[in-house]
This record gives sequence, C-alpha cells and structure tokens, in this order.
Amino acid sequence: SFAVVFVLQYARVWIPDPEEVWKSAELLKDYKPGDKVLQLRLEEGKDLEYCLDPKTKELPPLRNPDILVGENDLTALSYLHEPAVLHNLKVRFIDSKLIYTYCGKYSIVLVAINPYEQLPIYGEDIINAYSGQNMGDMDPHIFAVAEEAYKQMARDERNQSIIVSGESGAGKTVSAKYAMRYFATVSGSASEANVEEKVLASNPIMESIGNAKTTRNDNSSRFGKYIEIGFDKRYRIIGANMRTYLLEKSRVVFQAEEERNYHIFYQLCASAALPEFKTLRLGNANYFHYTKQGGSPVIDGVDDAKEMVNTRQACTLLGISDSYQMGIFRILAGILHLGNVEFASRDSDSCTIPPKHEPLTIFCDLMGVEYEEMAHWLCHRKLATATETYIKPISKLHAINARDALAKHIYANLFNWIVDHVNKALHATVKQHSFIGVLDIYGFETFEINSFEQFCINYANEKLQQQFNMHVFKLEQEEYMKEQIPWTLIDFYDNQPCINLIEAKMGILDLLDEECKMPKGSDDTWAQKLYNTHLNKCALFEKPRLSNKAFIIKHFADKVEYQCEGFLEKNKDTVYEEQIKVLKSSKFKLLPELFQDEEKVLSPTSATPSGRVPLSRTAVKPAKVRPGQASKEHKKTVGHQFRNSLHLLMETLNATTPHYVRCIKPNDFKFPFTFDEKRAVQQLRACGVLETIRISAAGFPSRWTYQEFFSRYRVLMKQRDVLSDRKQTCKNVLEKLILDKDKYQFGKTKIFFRAGQVAYLEKIRADKLRAACIRIQKTIRGWLMRKKYVRMRKAAITIQRYVRGYQARCYAKFLRRTRAAITIQKFQRMYVVRKRYQCMRAATLALQALLRGYMARNKYQMMLREHKSIIIQKHVRGWLARVQYRRTLKAIVYLQCCYRRMMAKRELKKLKIEARSVERYKKLHIGLENKIMQLQRKIDEQNKEYKSLLEKLSNLEITYSTETEKLRSDVERLRMSEEEAKNATNRVLSLQEEIAKLRKELHQTQSEKKTIEEWADKYKHETEQASMQSQMHEKIYRGLLVSELKEQNTLLKTEKEELNRRIHDQAREITETMEKKLVEETKQLELDLNDERLRYQNLLNEFSRLEERYDDLKDEMNLMVNIPKPGHKRTDSTHSSNESEYTFSSEITEAEDLPVRMEEPSEKKAPLDMSLFLKLQKRVTELEQEKQSLQDELDRKEEQALRAKAKEEERPPIRGAELEYESLKRQELESENKKLKNELNELQKALTETRSPEVTAPGAPAYRVLLDQLTSVSEELEVRKEEVLILRSQLVSQKEAIQPKNTMTDSTILLEDVQKMKDKGEIAQAYIGLKETNRLLESQLQSQKKSHENELESLRGEIQSLKEENNRQQQLLAQNLQLPPEARIEASLQHEITRLTNENLDLMEQLEKQDKTVRKLKKQLKVFAKKIGELEVGQMENISPGQIIDEPIRPVNIPRKEKDFQGMLEYKKEDEQKLVKNLILELKPRGVAVNLIPGLPAYILFMCVRHADYLNDDQKVRSLLTSTINGIKKVLKKRGDDFETVSFWLSNTCRFLHCLKQYSGEEGFMKHNTPRQNEHCLTNFDLAEYRQVLSDLAIQIYQQLVRVLENILQPMIVSGMLEHETIQGVSGVKPTGLRKRTSSIADEGTYTLDSIIRQLNSFHSVMCQHGMDPELIKQVVKQMFYIIGAVTLNNLLLRKDMCSWSKGMQIRYNVSQLEEWLRDKNLMNSGAKETLEPLIQAAQLLQVKKKTDEDAEAICSMCNALTTAQIVKVLNLYTPVNEFEERVLVSFIRTIQMRLRDRKDSPQLLMDAKHIFPVTFPFNPSSLALETIQIPASLGLGFISRV
Repeated sequence: SFAVVFVLQYARVWIPDPEEVWKSAELLKDYKPGDKVLQLRLEEGKDLEYCLDPKTKELPPLRNPDILVGENDLTALSYLHEPAVLHNLKVRFIDSKLIYTYCGKYSIVLVAINPYEQLPIYGEDIINAYSGQNMGDMDPHIFAVAEEAYKQMARDERNQSIIVSGESGAGKTVSAKYAMRYFATVSGSASEANVEEKVLASNPIMESIGNAKTTRNDNSSRFGKYIEIGFDKRYRIIGANMRTYLLEKSRVVFQAEEERNYHIFYQLCASAALPEFKTLRLGNANYFHYTKQGGSPVIDGVDDAKEMVNTRQACTLLGISDSYQMGIFRILAGILHLGNVEFASRDSDSCTIPPKHEPLTIFCDLMGVEYEEMAHWLCHRKLATATETYIKPISKLHAINARDALAKHIYANLFNWIVDHVNKALHATVKQHSFIGVLDIYGFETFEINSFEQFCINYANEKLQQQFNMHVFKLEQEEYMKEQIPWTLIDFYDNQPCINLIEAKMGILDLLDEECKMPKGSDDTWAQKLYNTHLNKCALFEKPRLSNKAFIIKHFADKVEYQCEGFLEKNKDTVYEEQIKVLKSSKFKLLPELFQDEEKVLSPTSATPSGRVPLSRTAVKPAKVRPGQASKEHKKTVGHQFRNSLHLLMETLNATTPHYVRCIKPNDFKFPFTFDEKRAVQQLRACGVLETIRISAAGFPSRWTYQEFFSRYRVLMKQRDVLSDRKQTCKNVLEKLILDKDKYQFGKTKIFFRAGQVAYLEKIRADKLRAACIRIQKTIRGWLMRKKYVRMRKAAITIQRYVRGYQARCYAKFLRRTRAAITIQKFQRMYVVRKRYQCMRAATLALQALLRGYMARNKYQMMLREHKSIIIQKHVRGWLARVQYRRTLKAIVYLQCCYRRMMAKRELKKLKIEARSVERYKKLHIGLENKIMQLQRKIDEQNKEYKSLLEKLSNLEITYSTETEKLRSDVERLRMSEEEAKNATNRVLSLQEEIAKLRKELHQTQSEKKTIEEWADKYKHETEQASMQSQMHEKIYRGLLVSELKEQNTLLKTEKEELNRRIHDQAREITETMEKKLVEETKQLELDLNDERLRYQNLLNEFSRLEERYDDLKDEMNLMVNIPKPGHKRTDSTHSSNESEYTFSSEITEAEDLPVRMEEPSEKKAPLDMSLFLKLQKRVTELEQEKQSLQDELDRKEEQALRAKAKEEERPPIRGAELEYESLKRQELESENKKLKNELNELQKALTETRSPEVTAPGAPAYRVLLDQLTSVSEELEVRKEEVLILRSQLVSQKEAIQPKNTMTDSTILLEDVQKMKDKGEIAQAYIGLKETNRLLESQLQSQKKSHENELESLRGEIQSLKEENNRQQQLLAQNLQLPPEARIEASLQHEITRLTNENLDLMEQLEKQDKTVRKLKKQLKVFAKKIGELEVGQMENISPGQIIDEPIRPVNIPRKEKDFQGMLEYKKEDEQKLVKNLILELKPRGVAVNLIPGLPAYILFMCVRHADYLNDDQKVRSLLTSTINGIKKVLKKRGDDFETVSFWLSNTCRFLHCLKQYSGEEGFMKHNTPRQNEHCLTNFDLAEYRQVLSDLAIQIYQQLVRVLENILQPMIVSGMLEHETIQGVSGVKPTGLRKRTSSIADEGTYTLDSIIRQLNSFHSVMCQHGMDPELIKQVVKQMFYIIGAVTLNNLLLRKDMCSWSKGMQIRYNVSQLEEWLRDKNLMNSGAKETLEPLIQAAQLLQVKKKTDEDAEAICSMCNALTTAQIVKVLNLYTPVNEFEERVLVSFIRTIQMRLRDRKDSPQLLMDAKHIFPVTFPFNPSSLALETIQIPASLGLGFISRV
C-alpha cells in the first residue's frame, strides 16, 4: 500500500472513536509490515495501542497536512476519506464560521451547514458580488450555485435544476428561498407586474399552510415542492409554477409532544380579536383540540399575529381577493371547530352527538351545511352491496377517525386550491423560453418508529440518489475525455436493486396496492405477503427477529426498519363519501370549489392546460364509488400517485442540468455553531457526499494546471531542469519524483494525481524547504557566533586597557595625596599657633577698652547731672517772675476801661440834642437831591448797557445754538469715547486700587518718618554721638522700608504680568476652541452638503434611468403601432420626444431682474444717504409707472397693427411689400424701445448699487454708465442708419425683381400663345385685352394708393402722440432739474432718455422721407412696367425664353462699413436641425480631439446662443438650447458605451456651462475676464435656469462615464490586483486543486496590473485631449480608484485562497504602483489614494503578527478604515500557504472582537462598489477670445456665418 510509505514515526492518522467518531493520533514508532499493533499518542497526550484488523490488516486513514485543512472543496484534499471530510467541515464551520463547502471537481454539491444564527452574508451587496462571477473564483455560497445555474441556462440553452435536500431543520427551505431571491434580484422581471416579487411572496403563503414546528425545527416544511421559475429570451423572470409532494395531512389532527400544527391555525387564533374575524368565533389555541395536543402553542421569537399580516399581504400581492381570503380563513376555522366535536357512545357499535352541540353548530354555520345532516353522517355510514344499500351506525372510535379523516381531506383540498391559485398568479403571460427549477424536498429519514411517510420519503431519496450518482459519474467521465486521460471504469454504488424492490412488478408498492383492493386486507396479511415474496430472495430485504409486523430495507444510506401498522389505511386514505356530499351541497360557494375538480386532481396522468403535471398528489377521492360507476373501477392509492408524480419529477430533472445543495444539521439542540460529529456523519452518508468523495478518490482526485504545479514545486527543480516549455518541465520532474507512473497522468491542460500524491509532493517540498531552512540557520548561527567572539575579544582588550590605566592613575593619585598631606600639616600647625596668639592679644585689648570706657561713662554721668540741675533752676526762676508781671498788667488795663466808658456816655448825650434841630434837616435834603440826580443818570446808563447786553445775548444765543449742534456731535463722539474710556477705566480700576494701597503704605511710612523726625528733633540737642546714632538708625530703617516697598511693588508687577498672561492664555484657548468648533462645523456642513449632493445626483440618476426606460417603451410602442413596410427604413428624428421637458421661459421682467443683480456683499456698500435713497426710490417708481404706460401704449399699437394687417389681407396683394416695410419699421421701433428699457434698467442698477452722495461726482459709476450708454447709443444709431440704407436697397431690388419675373412668366405664356396664333387679328385682340388689363390694374393701384396714404396718416397721428408723450416727459425732466443737488443725477438720467427719444423721432422722420422716395420709385417702376409690357409684344419674336430666364437681376448694393467680429455665429431658424445634426449627432470625437481646439462644439453653440440673445429672440434661444440638450442625450443614448464619446460630451457640456456662466454678466463670474470678453456678455436673457438644466445633464453624463469605465475596468481588477503575480515567486500557489472549473466565459487572456495601468493611461489621455477640467479629471480618477479598491477588497473578503501573507505583499506592491501612477500624473491631491486605504489596511492585516494582545491592539489602531465585520472576516479567512506560517487562533479573533465592540461602524461586510461620489463642477473660465475662433470646413457648418 502506498500509505505504508507514510506510516513512519510522527505520522498522523485517524482512529475510530465512539464519541467523536474519529480521533487524531500520532505514530510513536515506525510501522513495519506484519505488525499487529500501532503505538499511538492522542492529541491530549494519552498513549494508546491500536490493534489492526487481523483479517484485512487495514491501516488507519492518514491525516492531511495542516496546509490543506480548511479547503473550500472537499475533493481538493489529498487524502479523501470520511475523517478528512468530517474534520475539514468542522474546521471551516467552527473556526472560520464558514457554513458552505463545495464537494466535487465541478462543484457538484454544495454542502450547507445550518448555523442556527443569522449571518450577514445574504445582503444585496453579496448578491452583486457573486453576480457574473465564475463559480470557482469565489468562496462557496448558495448564490454561487444560483449564479452558475443562471449562467449555464443562458450559455447552454438548457434548463437547470437546483436540488435542495436534507433533514428537517437542516435549512432546506431557507436555502431554496435564498436561491429564488438571487434569481429575482439578478434577472428582474420582463414586465411591470413585478413577477419576482410575486415569486418571493409565495414563500410566506406556502410556509403558513405547509410548515409547522417540530422537535427538530421551528419552521419545518411538511411537504415537498418543486418550483419552476420561468425566463424569457432575455433571461428575465416572467412567471413561475409550483408542484407539491406528499403533504403531511396527519399533522392536522395529531401533533407529538413539543410540536405544533400548521402555522396558519395559530396565526388565526392570534388574530381572533380582529373585527373581520369575529364571525369565525375563534379563541386561544389551547381551546382547540387540533392545536393543543403538542403543548407548545408559541414559538420563541415569532409573533403569530404579525406573521398573519405578512400572509395576508402576500395573498393580496398574488391576487387572492379579500373575499377569497376570508373564505379560506372560514374553512380553516371550521376545521378547528370540527376537531372539538365530541361523540357519546350508545353501545359498542354506535354513538351520537349531543343535541345542539356548539362546536358542530359553529362548523355547520361556517360551512353553510345543515346541522342534522352533518350530525347524522358523522355517526353513520352507507354500505352498498350488489343488491341493496343500507345505513349502518359506527362506533365512537370509528366516528372520531372519520371526523379526523374529513378534517384532513378538507385541509388537503384547501392546500391544493391555494397552490392552484398561487400558480395562476405566477403564470407567465408570455411564452416561456427556459426555466430553473428549485426542488425543496425532504432528505433521508430514519426514526425509532418509521411508517408509510418515511417509506415514501426514502423511496424518493433513492430515486434522487440514483440520478445524483449518474450525474457525478457522467461529469467525471467527461472531464477524463476532455483531458484525453485513459478512462478506467470506476465502480460506484448503484441503488437500482433497491428501487426495483420498491416499485417493480410485485414490489412493495404493488403488493400494498393489491392488499388495499382485498375486502379483508390488513397490515398483517400484507406483511406476510412481503415475507413470502422477498425474504431470502432479495439481499436488500430483511425481517426483524422479534417482529412479524415490520420489515427492513437496506437503503443507500442506512438500514431502515418500517412498521407495517397503518400502511394500508394511509395508502387508501379513506373518507366517507356521504360527508363529502354534504359539504358539496354547501351554500358557501368556496367549499364546493374545493371538491369540484377532484377527479382531475386525483388523476396523475392528466395534464394542466400548461402541459405540466398537477400541482399536488395529496388529495384523495371518497372511499366508496358512486352507485352509477362500474364496480371494478377504483381510485388511485396514495402510493400509486406518489410513484407517478416521482417519475414525472425525475423526467423533469433528467431533462435539466442539476445542481445539488446538501443541507446538514450540525446538532439536534439548535445551538449556534455547535458541531455534533455523530449527527454530521449520519447525514453525510445519507446525502451522498461521501459517495461523491469515494467516486473522486477512485480515480485521479487531485488536478493541477502545469503552471500551478510549476509555481508550487519550482523549489524541487534544479536550474538545468527548467525548460522554456512548462509542460515538458513538469513531466521531467514528475518522472524523477514519483517513480510509479500509475500514480499520475498528463492531460492536455492539467496533471491528474491519485489520492495521496499531493501530500507526498508536499512532504518532499516541506523536507526540501526544511533542509534549506536548516542550512540557512546553520550559516546564520555560525556568523552570529563569530560576530559574538570578535565582539567579546575586542571588549576584553578594552577592559584590560582601562583597568591598567585605572591602576596607574590610582598610584599617581596616592603620591600626590601624600605630598599634599605634608603641606597641609605644615600650614595647619602654623595656623593653630597664630590663632592662639591673636586670641590672647584680642582679649587683652578688650579688657583695657572696657575698663577705660567704664571710667569715662561714670565721669560723663556726673557732669550730665550737674548740667541738668542748673537748667531746672533757671526755668523755675523765670516762671515765677512772669506770673508776677501778668498780675500787675491786668489791674492797670481794667482801670483804663472804666474811665473811657464814662467819657463816651457824655459825648452821646450831646449828639442827641443836635439831631433834633431844623438846620440839620436842610443840610441833609441838599445832599439827597444831588444823590437823586446821580441815581437818574446811573439808571439811563444802565438802560443803555442793558440794550447792548440784549444784543450781545441774542448773538450769543445764535452762536450758542450753532456751537450746541457742534457740541452735540462732539458729545456723541465723546459718549462713544466715554464708553471706551469706561471700559478703559474698568481696566484701570484694579491698577488704581493697587496704587491706592501703595499710597496708603506710603502715607504710613511718611507718618512713621515724621514721628521719627520729631523724636530725632526732640533729642537733637543731646550729644552728637546720640544724634549720629539716631540718624544712622533712621537711614537703616528707611532703607528697609524702601526695600520692602520695592519688593511689594515687584510682587504686584509679577502678579499683574501673571494675570495678563492668564488673560492672554484664556483668550488664545477661547480662540482655539472657537476655531476648532468652526472647523468641525465646517466639516459637518461639508459632509451634509456632500450627502445632499449625493442624494440629489442619485435622484437625477434614477430620473435619467426612468427617462431612458420611458423612451425605450415609447419606441417599442411606436414600433408595435407603426410597423414599417418592406423596404422602408425609419429615419431617426433629431429631436427627442420629450423636447418640452427642458423648455423654459428665459424672458425675465425688469422687476424680477432687479433684485438678482442687486446682490452684493454688504461690506462693499457705500455709506447710505437716506434722503437721496428715498428720492431715488420715488423716482424709480415713477419711471416704472411711465414704463407701464408706454408698454400699454405699445400693446394698443400692436393691436391696431394686427387689425390693419387683417384689413390688408382682405385687400389686393399688391401692397404686401409696402406693408412688410411698415411692419419692419414698427419692429425696429419696438426693438429700439426694448433697448431703451434695458438701458434704463442698467442705470437703475447703477443707482441702486451706489446709493451715496458721491454719485454726483464726475468720476462716479453713474456718470461712467451714462457715458457708456452715450457711446453705445451713438454706435447703435450708426448701425441703424446703415441697416435702413440696406433695407431701402433690398426693397428696391425686390420690386425690380418681382415685376420682371411676372412679366417674364407672362411673356413665356404669351410666347406660346403667339406661336399658336397664326392670324394677325387674334394678335390685335390679344393686345387690346392686355391694355384693358393694364387699365384695370392701374385703377386698383390708385385705390390701393389712397388706402395706403390713409394708413400713413393714421401712423403719423400715432407718431405725433408719441412726440407729445416725449414732450411731457421732457417737462417732467425740467421739473426734476429744479430739485436739490442730491437729485441731479436723476435729471441727467432723464436728460439722456429725452435726447435718445428725440434722436429716435429724427430717425422716424428720416424714415418718412425715405417712404416718399420709395413711393416715387414705385411710380416710376409702374411706368417702366407699362412700357416693358408694350414693348414685349413687338420684341417677343426676337427673344428666346432661355435668355429671358437666365438674365441676372442685379439689386442695388449699398456698401456697408467693415466691422470687427463680435464673437457671434448667425444661422437661420430652419438650419437649427442641421446644426444639431452636424455638430452633435454625427460628430466623431476622435477627429475633433486630435485636430481642433478642445471644447470647440461648446464654443460654437454658445456663439450661436449669443447671436440669438443679440437679436432678442426668446424663441430662438429656447429652441436652440432645448435641441442641444436633447441632441446630447440622444447621442449618449446611441453611443453611451463608448468612453471616448461620453468623455467628449462631458467635457463639452461643462465648457458650455462655463461659457454661460462666464458671459452671463454676473460679477462673480467676470473677475477673470478680459475687457473684450466682458463686452461679449449676454445682454437680453438670464439663462440661469438653463445653467441648472445643463448642470443636471453634466451630472447624468458623469454618472454614465463612471458606469462605462466601471464596465471596462471590472474584468481587469480581480485578475490584475489579486490573481496575477506581479512579484514572481513570492506566493507559492497553495495546492487548491484548480478551483476554476466551470469557467462560463471563454478565456480572453489574463489581465495584469500593467493592463490596468495602461487602461488608466488611456482614460487620462482621452480626458486631457478632450480638454476636460482638471478638477473633474481628479474626481473621475478618484472614482476609478474607489472602484478598484472596492472590487479588490470585496473579492478578497469572499475568497479564502487569497487571504495569505504573500498575497498581502502582492496587493501592497500593486497599490504602490497605482500610487506611482498618481504621482506621475500629478494627481496625488485628488483624494484617490485615500479611497485605497481600506485595501491597504486589509493587505497590512494579512502581513502583521496575529498572536499577542499587543498585536491585537496594533491591529485595532491600524485598521481604522475597515469595519469590524471586515477585520474579523479577513482573520477568519487567513490561510497559510506554507507550513511555516501559523493560523489565526479563535481566541485572538475573539480578542479583536472584544476590543472593537464599542466601535460604531456599518455591519455591512462588503463595500458598495456601485457607489458614486457626488460630483461638482468648479467654475473654470476660458481665456480664449470668441472672435478668434475659426470654424473648420470639416464640421460641415457652412450655413452659419461669423458676426
């Protein structure tokens, strides 16, 4: 055996185990042939002796290398056996949380393990990721199987089937549901009926009526179903059809413990309180017998009432009306009430129902049947014999069975009816081209008690397993033949004998049907027949030892023992016919419908109208036939029906390509991610996975391409073995490595290996790498040791040198210290002696000084006392002398006073006597008169002074008032300064307080100083020594105080500085926080703006999609209605059907235009003068009123003109030219009037923009505007004069041309007549007739002339009225001139208006003069015409008709003055379609981009718009812009897949948009314009609305551009970024065994990173050639890089084989190349690099260490651009490519999850690759001058001319 080679020491093997099924062990000792025991050590460390089987001596199966564990394809394992498969599934399920695994080289089987947990792997993003991918490119998934089925249906034109099987609770229904959701999402429906929604809506209905809770599954499907999803030729869903198999009817009447009835019953009970359900008289589920038997009426986490709402919504969506829904619920409620009907026994053979039994009464009311009749037939049955019929009562047990049979029968028929209606709703309205079938059917079942249901289920699985084996065998054979490998027959299990045992003639089903026909047939007799027929004759049939009522069948999966009891009854499925008849007679119309088509339903061979088999096989007929039928006719049994439906199913499956999904139930307890090995092995054996493994292992299971083999095993080759031919190199190497040539085969593209050979090669490779590693380690370790020795030797020498130096320095230091010690001793001894001498000398001197001082002080004290006693004596003696002197002086003064008083009294008496005499009075009067005169003079003088003062006062008051005004303004100013001063004083207050404190301290010091000075003065006269000492003390104290004050001052300064610093810091912090808040708010606003912009652009995208769809539908309708005739080709119109969609009125009135143009920043406004502002405002209103009156006058004139025109139409047509001339003149006046209004608006704008007194200045903007207006008006007058001259010449030429033409045509006719006339008399008569005609014409001309003159008079009257109106305005202007100086600008304005009006009137007079000359010329023309008419008759014979016709007409040409080009293009209205066709629809972008200036079409279109604006033609502007927009849409719809076309029109649309902005006249867009460009601004129309439309169009084109480049890049990204090895040899390809097996698309060549970069270069060069804005190019590049990063990361997250260290390095290298490309193109600031950040972090995550907590922390901080789900997914998928790499432990992943649990990010796994960033179009003005643009002839625009 080949395995013997590997059974050496340390080899790992699998040994059986009763608990874990298989256990891993390691061999401790080499195995030698003949050994009976193997020495093993288990993983937990326990040693074990394993005994080999003595008969077979078969060795235990070997373990695969760890590098192969976790493969996504079981057949990619080197050793293919049961333990390897089990272990691989367990590792993927438990460690990596991967529930899907492939099994088979063609992904024949998808193994799906139920996780019992909701996983985020079924979203819309995952569906988009799998859509269009090859099955082998992505990780296993149900979506991959569905995508493969969908692609094979489209590619091979063959119908497909997806067969989903498994145990109850394994997840079959969910898998089928996800497959259907995938088809519905990917394909979409072909009509507006949303068929895919209806297909998905059938699931909740079928689950409610066909699913129930079991012990194994809360939502177990109790029936099988096969859904055919129909597609049309474009592979869009058009309908569906459902077939059902073997509904478990017994569940309606019986449920086991912990189980429930069908969900619909509990949903009804939960919704019993609804008003519409009141009539059903329902209650709690525990009330009804049919819903309470299981004892578990509630499922955790399921709201039955809510589910009822979903069921009803689904019914409504599928077209089941509310009345039918209520009918269904009525029947279901009746079944519940029927289950509560009770029977009372009368005797052993009969029973009765209690009278007026409530449950039966409710049942009869709901069903609309008679109570008595129903009660009778529930307790009786009818027996029919050959001669008579009689009624027999039945026992209570039989009555209960009959009631339950009736309930089951009603439910089964209702089930069929609902399925039938669902199919009708899903029926395709158009012809079905192909279909994909989804089979959701029960898997192999074996229980303790197995009955008829398990027998049918296992029979169906036998048939399916046979089909599966044949399919696997066929695919294996095809692969061998394709690769030209010699085919050897592989023996595989054929279960045809088992199928024959069941269904062949005299098989189990035949015997069962035969026993059912027997009158007294029973289960026991049937069992005996089975034993007699098959026992000991068929190896697959056995009899149990201890039972005579059971049998055993050896199925492909296991032996199953079936109990015979109940087989006959379930096969016959008896129900009494009389009960059915009662129900058929019901008044309730839905109930008879359930039974009317029973014959069709029961016939398995009858076909439905669509040609398909009937939808259900569960319905049965009444037990007894009707009397009218033949007695031999019998109904089909359940077994017979099931066999026929199974045959039809197999025919359908055999006609399709099958895809298998095997659902595995990991444990019986519904625990999430818990793996029970025993249960898993049972199911793997039962579902055929192990049989697939066995078939694969029997041949060559491992298959490698030559390139993969070379890349992996290059290390085993020598340089001389490597040839240029990879195939020959692999052959040569394999012949050396594997000597047995039977172990491998060489195919065309692959190498085929037997089982175990890859492991052998891996061992050799690992040994080679290990030897290389050892050699590298040996060399590196030797080098490290040598380095260490050299370093140690060098260190030792260095240490010795330093030690010896240290010792020498220590000796020298010792010598120096000895010498220093001696010196120190010498000086120390000297110092001690000298110190002692000085001390003695100082003591002696001190004693002398003290003694002498004592003696001197004693002497001084004695002298001081003597001196003080003398002073005291002196002062006492002086005081006594002064007291004596004062007493004497006081006595003398008193005597003098007494004498003087006496003398005064005597003088007073004399004076009193003199006063009484007359003379005295006289003297007094004389004095008074003088005084009066003096006083009178004084009064006069004072009056004069008073008057002068009054005058001065009045003058002062005047001056005061003026000064007061001045002072008031000064006061206001001072108030402002005062407020500032207050603020300043507040700041100074603190400083003043500090100064006050300092002053107080200074006063204190001064007071102290004063006290000290007083004290010093007091003792000044003391001794000099004392005074000197006091002065010294004072100075010291003052110095101390000053120093203290200085210190306090410095402290205060420091405190002040500290406070200032704190204030500055706080201010800085506040400003910083405010700035941060401002930045954050700005960022938030930017994010909100981007979100809003993205939302708007998404809506715009959706709108454009709907618009395209509308156009497509409209085209289809046109094609259907207008079917072209043979040979007729339909020409496309250049206009889109929705032309009016972008048609806007661009005419804006002055009132609307004014506020828009007034918008300016408030900072730039001049100071406002309110009086001037109010006056101007008043004047503006007056002007507006005048304008309105002029407008009304103009409207009246237009009406008059219309009336005149109508009159002219009634008159003879000869005056048409004159009236045209008048209308031209009137139009000219109207355009002149409009121009005057526009000029008035501009002047108003100038006034409103500069509302300041400075506007009257000569250099003010208003004056500049007036001067500009004057110059422009003078130029316009010159142009008008020239145009008048041209009009005159054209009118003259037209008149000269019309008359000769008429005469010429007449002359040709006359010539023919003359040739016919041969008689001269006839010629004379003709001449006379012609003269009469001329007279008649002349009379008509005279009458026309009179009417014309009358018309002119009326026009002159109108002109006169206009003159009067102008005079009135002049008077108003004269009045305005009298206004104050502030309003002078208004006067100048009105003056200009008046002057222009006068000039206008002068022009009108000139026109009148020209009219006169025209009339004169007309008269001359008539005279000439008469003369010509007379001469023609005579000269007709000499002139030929050709000469007359060919004679050219030379109009009068008046030369026009040459002008400069104005940057406008003129075209005729009828040439508009040609312009759009040549410039847009038929333009080739490549030629324009290479040869002409970028954006030329945009410039041409804008110049045409300018000319239409110049003509003030609103209709022309609107029409041109609408045609342009629709033309761009049309060309993009036609060539929307061409990147060059889309880029070209995106660039031109943006340039057109920029031109509309640049020349709009708005100041914001005119900053970068030249003066010449400013002259080219639009004058008449504001096209802001069209700018918005063009912006929306540009957004749509940008989104289309993104879709185009995405479609181009999409196939390159995965191959170039992930699969291609940019750095050769880094990643040794992991032995996956070639996953790309079902490449649905032919190989178009491998894309590399260079392909992507070349494509990026192509995109960039095209956009640059088209002149696209640089900012827009950056946005496109950013979007491209986002697509590359998102698609690469999404594929990385869905491909386990790509998550390795080497692949991370490849990705990082590829990203660096992309960054280098950005640097080369100067696009690093475009934001493109940031979009690759998630991919960069994922690549780093693949390369970093993943072991410790520090590593986890580093990963969490590094991967901030990845979501938690993405990080965990990458870690789960991480797969080592070599043995030296280590897997990521589950504990480490949990650590990461714990650290990231607080992170708030999206739970979505994949990035949205379809996301489009919101686009902006920054304004980019052009420096190109419009007048310099030349139109090349290649564009075919010769019909337009430069102006």
